[in-house]
Amino acid sequence: MREASAVTLSRADGVATLSLSRPDALNALDYAMMDALVDATATLAGDDTIRVVVLRGEGRHFMAGGDIRTFAAELARPPDERAAVFTRIVGRVHAAIESLARMPHPVVARVQGACAGFGLSLLAACDLAIAAEDAYFAAGYRNIGLSPDGGGTWSLPRVVGPRRAAEILLLGERFDAARALDIGLVNRVVPAARLDAEVASVVGTLRAGPRDAIRATRRLLRESPGNSLATQLDAEARSFGRLSALDDFAEGVDAFVNKRAPDFDRGRR
Repeated sequence: MREASAVTLSRADGVATLSLSRPDALNALDYAMMDALVDATATLAGDDTIRVVVLRGEGRHFMAGGDIRTFAAELARPPDERAAVFTRIVGRVHAAIESLARMPHPVVARVQGACAGFGLSLLAACDLAIAAEDAYFAAGYRNIGLSPDGGGTWSLPRVVGPRRAAEILLLGERFDAARALDIGLVNRVVPAARLDAEVASVVGTLRAGPRDAIRATRRLLRESPGNSLATQLDAEARSFGRLSALDDFAEGVDAFVNKRAPDFDRGRR
């Protein structure tokens, strides 16, 4: 297990678990966590042994956004200097969002308790999200006179649609897990006692699947908003052709024909 300040990274059987580790502060993002998160996500993006990443918060909460005490410590700076400092800080932590986007592995968010501010942007940057019934969500930026960071203005409209994203970000209202499920912000909502089991089930399905096909599908999904239909159709055709030449395709077809479960791990043991 590797521990970097307020972020813990562990690996087991092709699954990496990235834990936000400031539970006494609701996993709020401070400078140490920013640096640790950037380092950990960059490490994961370059690790080809990983099949799935789980992003979670330790304790009772996922992430309650930025650490307001950290912000308050900067108020003594002159306005121009303060603007430069925060522009630099946010630009630094945005490297973590870019790493999440470019890594080939699917990322599953495990969400409980507070998911606000940068935590909400972090959630939207993941591919799938499983939430406990006690989870609650809010943007929060407007309440302290800020606009969003963490790619929230890019990812939220793509996840929940532009009108819902505007509602979340402009009104800043808190909403519960049932509402998050209804608008498509999360995929599943379960009782808190079942959260780990549900995440393990989803991760197990991804882990046992055809690695290259899952990676290719993730890439196609993430690239599609910027592509024309013709470009996307061409990308699908090239991906389909490339995957058909791999052993996983032969295994999947043979398993289907012979009415058995495919074993996509057989060549990687």
